[in-house]
Amino acid sequence: MLSRFLKWVVVFVGCAYYVLTRNSKNLGDGMTQRLSKKVVDASEPCEKDTYIWDSALKGFGLKITPKGRKVYIVQYRVGGRGGRTRRVTIGTHGTLTPEQARTLAKNALGQVSSGIDPAQEKDKIRSGRTMNALLDKFDSEHILVKLKPKSQEDYQRNIRVYIKPKLGNILVHLVSRQDIARLHHSLRETPYVANRTVSVLSKFFNWCEKFGYRDDGKNPCRHIDKFKEKKRQRFLSGAEQIRLDQSLDKAMREKLVSDNAVYAIRLLSLTGARLGEILTLKWSYINFERNTLELPDSKTGAKTIYLNEPAKDILSQIVRHVENPYVICGSKSGGHIVNLQKSWRRVRALADLEDVRLHDLRHTFASVAVSSGMSLPMIGALLGHSQPRTTARYAHLAADPLRAAAELIGQKISQAENIRI
Repeated sequence: MLSRFLKWVVVFVGCAYYVLTRNSKNLGDGMTQRLSKKVVDASEPCEKDTYIWDSALKGFGLKITPKGRKVYIVQYRVGGRGGRTRRVTIGTHGTLTPEQARTLAKNALGQVSSGIDPAQEKDKIRSGRTMNALLDKFDSEHILVKLKPKSQEDYQRNIRVYIKPKLGNILVHLVSRQDIARLHHSLRETPYVANRTVSVLSKFFNWCEKFGYRDDGKNPCRHIDKFKEKKRQRFLSGAEQIRLDQSLDKAMREKLVSDNAVYAIRLLSLTGARLGEILTLKWSYINFERNTLELPDSKTGAKTIYLNEPAKDILSQIVRHVENPYVICGSKSGGHIVNLQKSWRRVRALADLEDVRLHDLRHTFASVAVSSGMSLPMIGALLGHSQPRTTARYAHLAADPLRAAAELIGQKISQAENIRI
């Protein structure tokens, strides 16, 4: 009975102390003593929240709710003496010991001394969004709205295959430059993919800053040194072009691929067009009077492709379906071929051109133009390049006709001199 009586005396004294000191302007209402397990265990609830402040670490305390819940807290001021007081919950007693809570409190107070508001950081985390959630929002509000179909496909594949598996579950405001550097380094075996991944992420984080999901000027992709990429240029020789032509004839004759797939490959070869420009070509884009393909949009905007006689001959062989607006019809009604890669792999295997990509047909078109003596500006116009430096990659080929001309001149002069002798 005596111990029970003494226990109630302690509770009464504690509550009385709370009432007497509730107007304190120091750290807030409550008594001050070193928080130990014995002190915390002995503390009892009152009618209102009560506080015990640690005498060893200013700002560290224990809150006891009327229901007896005991919570470790940190109290501090934001903006100096005139700033407002804020409190942050560290954790509950039982989950944490007083010493563990004191260590966490020291860390939080260290943030305050560095100019960081722990409560604000906690608010960010509580209301924060994961990379997965914001990448989906970026897809619907930016990628699908502002990018061209091919760029949409590239962005979405990059996000799906490389970004989400590594960074998807991280809160967006916590992604650091180290996270980006590690992802970039993990893709070092494929430099092009690694660099494109950083480019997509950089665009994403700029978008995040624009809409307030990250602080301005905090793009973690800054200062990431990109890998050196080896530019790949593959041109078909005259003999290889003959083998390709024969393989296309065989593939169509033996029904190894669809007729439309063959027509698409031939048009790519004869026009130097991009793959997407041929696959999405509509009959309404063809001006048979001017012998042109007048594309309303392309990678570089509106574009005109000039048709040569062989290309016009291919178009004349294609059966036009009234219910389908596309020239290269796909298997689905009203649609076009979406993926030409499977058919291309079969054709190039027949031609023994395993290292040749569909895009290399565009390079070959340009190489033939250069070797025929056409100027680089002319070739850039034919290919639809918006930047002269893009066409400049073919400059080394321009030496071939010049070298041949110089050789011919030399032979003529030599023959003349021999005659005089």
